[in-house]
Amino acid sequence: MRIIKEHLGCLNDNPEKLWFKRKLYGWGWTPARPQGWLVILVYILLIIPFSLNISESSTRSEVILNFFLPILILTSVLILICYKKGEAPRWQWGDPNK
Repeated sequence: MRIIKEHLGCLNDNPEKLWFKRKLYGWGWTPARPQGWLVILVYILLIIPFSLNISESSTRSEVILNFFLPILILTSVLILICYKKGEAPRWQWGDPNK
């Protein structure tokens, strides 16, 4: 429960109105504004059709071209958006202000 309160407090401390805040534990980002959540939702909705195109009869090259390559591109775009609209990522363990 303490970790959730600490996380919510960190998200609410957002005077720059960043879409993504640095994670409190580990490396990466977490959505901090509705725009960030919308980016994550669009990312998931764009991945679903590529996932549904894969079947047991798909060849290796079909899987690479129709699944892995689009997912790699979408994930790269997501990381770029997080980097541009969020805090600089770094490894941390807990609130750095404490």
